[in-house]
Amino acid sequence: MKSLSLLCSLVLLWCATANGQEFIPLWPKGKMPNSKGLNLSDSIANERVYRVGTPGMYAFFPSAQENKGAAVLICPGGGYERLAYVISGIQLAKWFNTIGISAFVLNYRLPNSPDLVQREIGPVQDAQRALRIIRANATKWGINTNKIGVQGSSAGGHLAITLANETVDLSKIGDSLNKVGFRPDFTILVSPVVDMSTYAHMGSRKNLLGENPTQQQLRKYAAQLQVGQQTAPAFIVHAYNDKSVNVKNSLLLYNALLDKSIPSSLHIFPQGGHAIALRNNPGSTEQWTTLCEAWMIEMGYIPNIIVAK
Repeated sequence: MKSLSLLCSLVLLWCATANGQEFIPLWPKGKMPNSKGLNLSDSIANERVYRVGTPGMYAFFPSAQENKGAAVLICPGGGYERLAYVISGIQLAKWFNTIGISAFVLNYRLPNSPDLVQREIGPVQDAQRALRIIRANATKWGINTNKIGVQGSSAGGHLAITLANETVDLSKIGDSLNKVGFRPDFTILVSPVVDMSTYAHMGSRKNLLGENPTQQQLRKYAAQLQVGQQTAPAFIVHAYNDKSVNVKNSLLLYNALLDKSIPSSLHIFPQGGHAIALRNNPGSTEQWTTLCEAWMIEMGYIPNIIVAK
């Protein structure tokens, strides 16, 4: 059965590539930072990636006629233990394409990788590098360099807001991308992990920071405490009845954004649990993508136009 699951997962990845999705490695051979130099392969099962051997991203582009000039880097969720690359990756990328936005699904190193020297910075290093690659290739891909955002679900939301908050360049390797900006212009967060203390999702905290994190680490990775003037505006979605990631994570983050006068939007729906997906959500939660698109238009990230067919 395990072999069958692996085969099915590999077929799904192959299908994404075969349908025109390009896999873009993040790091030149031998130049990946924070690495012990181990030769690891990807471990995939049940539409989840459990180990990332080659950090990279799958590119999904709209047609040239429908392209609205914006892009989103998608950070799949999975509690920093795995990457749910289909439900919180590929499916969302295809939706972004339908509204004229280029999308890139990030295959980032997980903190439990035996190759990492410092576990907690591996994911954000990969996210910084990915943003830089997108921005460096913006002209070629028909993307506006100041309309590049990041989206994340659950622990992927934590990575997304960490990327937006981070002021330290953790991804420099001495090549031309050092001069390219790594912070996103906007963030889209679905059921995000934010806090690392009272309202922490303990699985994500343990996987990211280990069994016994220091108080300094807990503060550093509590995203609401790191919001600054550099943090991008956010669109945040959460469900009142989320039993996995307490809805107060999103409230804490929104209040921090409000305190810094960063224009953001927060939607707390009564239903949806921790399973808010692209489609088939209960009740009013089904409207989140419509609201998200309207917010991107309102904020000027995409134009309010109907592309002629």
